[in-house]
Amino acid sequence: MRMRIRGLPAEHFSSLSTMTDEQLAREHAVRVRVGEREHPPCRISLTDARPGDEVLLVNYERHPVESPYRSRFAIYVRAGEQTCDAVDSVPMQLRSRFLALRAYDAQGMLVAYELGTGQALEQIANRQLVDARAAYVHVHYAAAGCYAARIDRA
Repeated sequence: MRMRIRGLPAEHFSSLSTMTDEQLAREHAVRVRVGEREHPPCRISLTDARPGDEVLLVNYERHPVESPYRSRFAIYVRAGEQTCDAVDSVPMQLRSRFLALRAYDAQGMLVAYELGTGQALEQIANRQLVDARAAYVHVHYAAAGCYAARIDRA
């Protein structure tokens, strides 16, 4: 099955990069300088930040549905990034991590879930999307539990 993996829309975060630290705090966000041993994942471009990069750690409602699965959590974004929109390819950021994939129906109700390596992402997503109830899949980083990307049928 063909699939499309998308990062978050860059325009959702464009105003944050020009905010002061005080303004960011009111938006439940902070500016962070990436350390030498860190590689926080940008949820816009689906690439890892490099040491010295400035990223924003923001509270983001990743699943704004009218169901018990409505959810928000902390994510990293990097200013000036283009939204990743990959059809039939997996960004290296996802490929290199242990993941949790969760399929939801059109009403935002959970219909399937599975843990696996990024190397198995296509197989897991295909298993979930073959179910006619599944409208989309959310990918999460398994250890931290935070949102990574969305997968749709292409």
